[in-house]
Amino acid sequence: MNQVYLVFFVTFMISFLLTPLARRLAFKLDVLDYPKDARKLHKKPIPYLGGVAIYVAAMVGMFLFLELDRTTVSVMVGGSLIFILGLVDDIRDVPAKIKLAGQIVASLVAIWGGVLIAWVTNPLPNSEIVLLLNLSIPVTLIWIVGITNTINLIDGIDGLASGVAAIAATTLMFIAAINGFEFIVIECAILAGATLGFLPYNFNPAKIFMGDTGALFLGYMLAVLSIRGVMKTVTLITLVGMVFVLGIPILDTGFAIVRRLINKKPIMEADKGHLHHRLVEKGFTQKETVMILYAISIAFGATAIYLTDTGPYEGVFVILIASVVIVLVGKKFGLISGSKKK
Repeated sequence: MNQVYLVFFVTFMISFLLTPLARRLAFKLDVLDYPKDARKLHKKPIPYLGGVAIYVAAMVGMFLFLELDRTTVSVMVGGSLIFILGLVDDIRDVPAKIKLAGQIVASLVAIWGGVLIAWVTNPLPNSEIVLLLNLSIPVTLIWIVGITNTINLIDGIDGLASGVAAIAATTLMFIAAINGFEFIVIECAILAGATLGFLPYNFNPAKIFMGDTGALFLGYMLAVLSIRGVMKTVTLITLVGMVFVLGIPILDTGFAIVRRLINKKPIMEADKGHLHHRLVEKGFTQKETVMILYAISIAFGATAIYLTDTGPYEGVFVILIASVVIVLVGKKFGLISGSKKK
């Protein structure tokens, strides 16, 4: 545990100390988020490039505290590609197709290094392992690209994406500890420290945003960590548990897709129907909205940890109850309905 504390402290301090420098650089280079449309909740330009501090802290942590084997190096290279992609997008907009292509390349680098969902096991007792075989690479690719983008999609309010990512990394750390994956515990501590070091500057009122640079990098790293730590050899129950680890971003993205299909709008078209927008419209302040979503994320994380060490039938029951609650909440806030009433 002492090493975990050390890893967390080092990456936290690197990120904490570098973030003000990244802020100054963003002002100097005019890499700012101007509130040009109604979706923006801030009223004045806010600097991007907070993701630079997160990335540097994470990379330094991995270099210092992890064995630089093929898998670790591939993750570092893939994460660096995602970082560069996000950085270019923050400085000058990158077309969606090119961003997707870049994410696929970065994901394939990780897969080449051994980050792979190889098989699952049936949740019923004494069931056989189901090898994914030729489906292994496509399933892994879809997971990494999908999670990479979910963190980016919820990055629309001060402190939300960074806080949720930190909660997810901490949850994965506990799950890895339960499963005895010590090396993953260290990786999760690295990511949690790097993210939480940035959060004090990002919490409302935000002094800096992480931008695509940070959001895409965090999404990529969480996707890879979830595969390395849990999903490489999992039961279907644990697989669903991973959805709970990243509950807020996954559900918000899922609701957004359904909502846009109902409204006959392009899936990639931005709107103000995200969960944080709905809560603000209900009268909650930005700080209250973020704290509510933090609490929900922690509840999701606790559920995921519980599912990690539970029986199949009990796990199915918990998942059914949670699913009903999720649908009711979605309907309550109009997340899966058609157009908003005016």
